[in-house]
Amino acid sequence: MVSLRYLLCTFALLPVLACAEAGGPFEREVITDFDEPWALVFLPGGRMLVTEKKGNLFVVSRDGAKAGPVSGVPDVAYGGQGGLGDVALHPDFADNSLVYLSYAEAGTGDTRGAAVARGVLDVSGRRPALRNLEVIWRQYPKVLGYGHYGHRLLFDDDGYLWISSGDRQKFTPAQDMQANLGKMIRLHDDGSVPADNPFVDYRSEEPLVDDAAVYGEIWSVGYRNPLGIAVDGDGRLWELEMGPAGGDELNLVQRGANYGYPVVSNGDHYDGRPMPDHDTRPEFEAPKAWWTPVISPGDLMIYRGDLFPGWRGDALAAGLSSQAIVRIHLGEDSAEEVARYPMGARIRSVVEGPEGDLWVLEDERGSSQGRLLRLTPAGG
Repeated sequence: MVSLRYLLCTFALLPVLACAEAGGPFEREVITDFDEPWALVFLPGGRMLVTEKKGNLFVVSRDGAKAGPVSGVPDVAYGGQGGLGDVALHPDFADNSLVYLSYAEAGTGDTRGAAVARGVLDVSGRRPALRNLEVIWRQYPKVLGYGHYGHRLLFDDDGYLWISSGDRQKFTPAQDMQANLGKMIRLHDDGSVPADNPFVDYRSEEPLVDDAAVYGEIWSVGYRNPLGIAVDGDGRLWELEMGPAGGDELNLVQRGANYGYPVVSNGDHYDGRPMPDHDTRPEFEAPKAWWTPVISPGDLMIYRGDLFPGWRGDALAAGLSSQAIVRIHLGEDSAEEVARYPMGARIRSVVEGPEGDLWVLEDERGSSQGRLLRLTPAGG
């Protein structure tokens, strides 16, 4: 029989509740709610920026008070998996106030593609605003459809901007060097290409269309829908992506490597057609961990805090269809799931707070779902 405690914990029906038995070794505090929230980042001083897919950006206090929506946010092509996506701060945000946003952008006809823009956050007035907005990167080419944008953003410890670019459900662009779809992108903070990127001097047998020089920005290739990127304590980049029917995978990102999609996958096509597994094609980089049944990852972080000392150095994956937070131990050249914490809702993002606490966004609509939760150790 399912206990009342389990139900209350799983569905977070009380503002604060110890969840060590049912949902994990933590207490959950419901902070506020959003309509289809997608990403969260902490500002200096403890406030947050939170995005909603429909195009809203809010400044949010730790107690859930919202300022906004922020004006000056770019227009988004909302629909399917598209809309306003990730948010990141420039490494020197305290001095320059630069905020980076990823979003789905309309093209000609009915085409769409991800874009990344940056602007200066101004919170001095009655309504916060983004000023001097400029687009610094776009997916190429724009295509029909509403899925697999990827568009997670990350600044590493050296100040490089990483962008995960999905295959847009078109399969072959992930292996096509004339497209930046299905790729991992590495840029300077202004969108310019670092001289040491692996394909800066790459030349195709066919000329690029419209002089769209995408080669230089590419770091690695062969991804499907990369929805999580994170850097570990050794400076290594990890990437988590949705597989097809099975085969969600966690990859250790290597310079110039090819991760094989859609040539290989540990899943199959949705229509039942088989795909060769990674072990059949050793020339492609194999995942360090993979899942069938899938966890449907929404985001990835690597814990560095002190509140959960046994988790330090582990990755935490936000699970959508799995409705869980998945903890993954990262080895030198391996990875393994070590725990799964049921959350009773689709989880879009997990972010470490300034105090080592965890802040969780549910991937839902409406006032009773799409909540922002704070997790702290049970009994702490």
